[in-house]
Amino acid sequence: MNFCYDVLNYKYPSRREVVYGRKGMVCTSQSLAAQAGLDIIKAGGNAVDAALATAACMIVLEPTSNGFGSDAFAQVWMDGKLYGLNASGFSPALLTREALMDKGYEQMPKFGWEPVTVPGAVSGWKKLHDRFGTLSWEKIFEPAIRYAEEGYVVTPVISKMWRQAWDDYEESLSPELFEEWRKVFAPDGHTPRAGEIWSSKAHAETFRELAATDCESLYRGRLADEIDSYSRTTSGYLRKGDLVAYEAEWVQPVSTSYRGYDVWEIPPNGHGIVALMALNIMECMQFAAGHDSEEVVHRQLEAMKLAYSDGQQYIADPRSMKVTTEQMLSKVYAAYRAANIGQRAAKPQYGNPASGGTIYLCTADGAGNMVSFIQSNYCNFGSGIVVPKTGIALQNRGFNFYMDPESANCVGPHKKTYHTIIPGFLTRNGKAIGPFGVMGGFMQPQGHVQVMMNLIDFHMNPQEALDAPRWQWTGDMNIEIEQGFPMDMAGRLKARGHHVTVATDSMDFGRGQLIFRDENGILTGATEPRAGGAVAAW
Repeated sequence: MNFCYDVLNYKYPSRREVVYGRKGMVCTSQSLAAQAGLDIIKAGGNAVDAALATAACMIVLEPTSNGFGSDAFAQVWMDGKLYGLNASGFSPALLTREALMDKGYEQMPKFGWEPVTVPGAVSGWKKLHDRFGTLSWEKIFEPAIRYAEEGYVVTPVISKMWRQAWDDYEESLSPELFEEWRKVFAPDGHTPRAGEIWSSKAHAETFRELAATDCESLYRGRLADEIDSYSRTTSGYLRKGDLVAYEAEWVQPVSTSYRGYDVWEIPPNGHGIVALMALNIMECMQFAAGHDSEEVVHRQLEAMKLAYSDGQQYIADPRSMKVTTEQMLSKVYAAYRAANIGQRAAKPQYGNPASGGTIYLCTADGAGNMVSFIQSNYCNFGSGIVVPKTGIALQNRGFNFYMDPESANCVGPHKKTYHTIIPGFLTRNGKAIGPFGVMGGFMQPQGHVQVMMNLIDFHMNPQEALDAPRWQWTGDMNIEIEQGFPMDMAGRLKARGHHVTVATDSMDFGRGQLIFRDENGILTGATEPRAGGAVAAW
């Protein structure tokens, strides 16, 4: 893939240019975190050390999206080989469908203790550090501790998300639980406004505790005891035994070939294979028109609906899945699904493969090692549960469980739920091109497909591929398109049977970054204009 682009000839003028580097690069949605990660590389760390430092900083700098209670996934290219990490936690042993039914729940609650699952990210950090890290935890956590203690200026995008979380929790949480969240994240009686400073001594002390215990305290030490105690006193389900039993796991990334490239994702319980299935379907088609063609967008939407319908039907904890990843990624099955796409929008239906709220970051060092990393509390700050005196905000990933006992994704003890966060990676002929990702819940596979097609099919440069206007399927026959498409696009899609809304806010269309490396070792970085992010390069 050639990265020497003429910036004067963009079809979709970018709000920023690609950034080049050679010795190191970090991309994420918060500029201070990107700079901190690059400083780690300059201090002698590798791409994994930089990813860990950046992820730690993001807990402080973008707490609206992730925290100590997050899950995480990663793909690591190290010394010419790709590794996958699944650091998603499972549900507590006490969380059963029967227990929820007894409380009157017919579907999973969004906030409170019910959707809380074991935090996986910190265990994932330890796995990455044990295998690939070169610097001490004290050095890696130093920037995050500094920002937590000294504070930092909150940006407009983060301020908006912070205020939305206040509104959600004030309405949904008990006064006792909301008070703990408020003490940490709104100590002045209101959420931080853009341009105001926020700090958290509790976050700094938790980082020090993790550094001193090799990240074990959250699972087998004092922090685990604090979580257990607070859960017991506030009618939660999570216990220290759940934390002790958990450990992040190395997994083999899965891929599909797409027009000469290999696109890699983490296997289920994540839904990265939805992006791969959609690309398989799209590979069955040829395009005479470009990105902004109504015919192309229609086919993309229909392929996405088919892939997502299969994903939502079959993806779950791998131990419960009724079909295999290989069946879902079959090219024969993709051709069968592609044949179902006509000229008009169709209601989404799953097939039978057996018959045939998040932060993303990526890093690269001068030795050619690269990391694609994603970390999330899910809905903004997550469940709204904050463990006193620790700054630990617990995720609400269990909200994605179903209550249907026939579903492979039905809630149950020590079970991993269908997961939305997906780090991507691109290779060609066995050589790394680089990491990519698009944050944003159920938008993520849709963002992956669009960015890959923008690069491969429509020959955009990396920044242009992120900047280009996007669509998203939101369920049933409903789609949204971003402003920036041709003025009459909505009308032409409506004529095909789509229920179209033109969005006025781009926040829901993903927030992505990518780093690509060419055969000469030149790094090319791009970051999402929707996120206010940054590329730090050396």
